[in-house]
Amino acid sequence: MNADWDVTTLLEGMVRDLRPRVDPEQTAMIGIFTGGVWIAQALHRALGLKTALGQLDISFYRDDFSQIGLHPQVRASDIPFAVDGRSIILVDDVLYTGRTIRAAMNEIFDYGRPANILLAVLVDRGGHEVPVAADIAALRLNAAAGGQIKLRGPDPLRLELLTSPRTAS
Repeated sequence: MNADWDVTTLLEGMVRDLRPRVDPEQTAMIGIFTGGVWIAQALHRALGLKTALGQLDISFYRDDFSQIGLHPQVRASDIPFAVDGRSIILVDDVLYTGRTIRAAMNEIFDYGRPANILLAVLVDRGGHEVPVAADIAALRLNAAAGGQIKLRGPDPLRLELLTSPRTAS
């Protein structure tokens, strides 16, 4: 079974929720590769943020790095602004266990100490394993274990809920 959502409408809701919480002149934004960068690019444009968009690849910061090894498509992180004292919006596509966000925050703190970090995600699917919560989520679901929520893109962006067929017992 597949369920599809209109990503444009979800992004418009995120912009509405973020606008009162950002100063376009001072707030910085960082997207997590890959889907988080796609979402961050759209939000960054819509909010008119003046600071260049940052991009993180958290591959080396994952807590399972020693078990899974290096992903074949590791990209360089790029934070083109001073992090110290800055308000940052951290953007990802899907919040699930919270481990990706934990890794991203560890990497951000290697660049400096931000004033605060606001977490914005397209989908919070529940099932958190670490105490991480989205400040802004366009969609909050309680997705079944074994199901997968996937953002496809970058053009057009398409969000899908993929459920695996039940196996006979």
